[in-house]
Amino acid sequence: MSGLLIRPRIRPRLAVVLVYTAAMCMNGLDSTIVNPALFTIAGDFDRPVSAANTVETAFLVALAVGLPVAGWLGDRFGTKRVFLGALTAFTVSSAVCGLAPDLDTLVVARAVQGLAGGLLTPVGMTLLFRAYPPHERMKLAKVLIVPTALMPALGPPLGGLLTEHLSWHWLFFVNVPIGAAAVLLGVFGLREHVEGPEGKFDTVGFWLATPALGLLTYALGFGPSQGWTRPAVAVSAALGSVLLVAAVLHQLRAKTPLLKLRLLADRVYGSASALAGVTAAGLMGVLFVFPLLYQASLGASALDAGLSVFPEAVGLMLASQVVDRLLPRLGPRLLTVPALLVAAAVFATLAIPGVAENAWSVRGLMFLIGLVLGTAVLTVQISGFESIGPADMGQAMGLFQIVRTLGGALGIAACAAVIGGGHVTETAADPGPYRTAVWVTAGLVAAGALIALRLPREAPQPPPFDDEDAPPPGGGLAVDEAPAVKG
Repeated sequence: MSGLLIRPRIRPRLAVVLVYTAAMCMNGLDSTIVNPALFTIAGDFDRPVSAANTVETAFLVALAVGLPVAGWLGDRFGTKRVFLGALTAFTVSSAVCGLAPDLDTLVVARAVQGLAGGLLTPVGMTLLFRAYPPHERMKLAKVLIVPTALMPALGPPLGGLLTEHLSWHWLFFVNVPIGAAAVLLGVFGLREHVEGPEGKFDTVGFWLATPALGLLTYALGFGPSQGWTRPAVAVSAALGSVLLVAAVLHQLRAKTPLLKLRLLADRVYGSASALAGVTAAGLMGVLFVFPLLYQASLGASALDAGLSVFPEAVGLMLASQVVDRLLPRLGPRLLTVPALLVAAAVFATLAIPGVAENAWSVRGLMFLIGLVLGTAVLTVQISGFESIGPADMGQAMGLFQIVRTLGGALGIAACAAVIGGGHVTETAADPGPYRTAVWVTAGLVAAGALIALRLPREAPQPPPFDDEDAPPPGGGLAVDEAPAVKG
């Protein structure tokens, strides 16, 4: 059979799920796994801890910078090509991070990781949602929850374990075999979809939106700890805000904008995006501040405090098992509104004096947060794109991720601002500011319940027929791989 290409036959939709899950697990894990190793990294390179913190700053800022162009790149060059290119860059930069001979090399490689990660999430979800029509997306709850909930929660304990028993280099080496296998599977199993942008690349929008998100991410990350009046933070916050306003005004007037902000005018998608931002602010805020409250109340170690919030991930995993059963029966609105109200009540309970002092109460409440808030978040993530057609899916995913990322950063910054100069020492610190910050997160989640009233009552209904492996509809060009030849 010379001259014929022999390939293993892989069902495209199964390949999408496997490749997406592997890539997002790597991305989710890398967002938190390095934190416990920063002291060790600083010591190995004989640099101060403040310098080692740039390892994380570079990742987060670069991730924010990659988000605005993700949708356009996927439409212009194809979602498969862009996704696998970003995944390859993420994998190679992980190897470079592990082999880094000095801190500067590590920071640059970490920035490349972040940039690739900023492309992976929206383009990967575009692949996933184009492969599954709205009425089938409820099945995806079990897939979406693993990288978004379990992996970030596993990051700190796994990072500490690897650093203590092997070395910090293995925090990055673990990505290499997983990434290489995912790229190989994607090459043979994924279908290409080239939507084609409507016009020329929005250069003005790019030079407004991209630095705006990077500067704001930097300011929100360092403002609470270093002070908002510090020149680098103040200038980043001011310039980023000005550029963001200019970017929004430009996007609304441009004929072919980099970001289709007008998609937010859609009732369902706009409400889902706003909910994503608010719930991310509440969840990221409470996961940031509660370990500090736990240490302030009990004098617990940082590791104990980190483990205290881990039951939240277990609750999220359970939520992923029930959403696909409850959503068709209750509909998005009836499932989301009560879940957010219960979540807000649980958040508030954490702030009551005496609760944080009981370890088992904390674990139970954290489990409930994962269960009820996870139910709401997954429902929003699945049903929010019901009214978005395949042609706009890439743009919609990019916008959704931008709103969620900025929401999480704002939630952490708000909690840090409430805490102010409070810090945890080996003796018990005053837990009052930490409790106030937890109340702020409860208010954010409660506000989300009002937004959720705009969600539809009914769940997506299946069409009269469904071809599992049919090319994506909606005007885009679905370019399938060459047929497999068995031999």
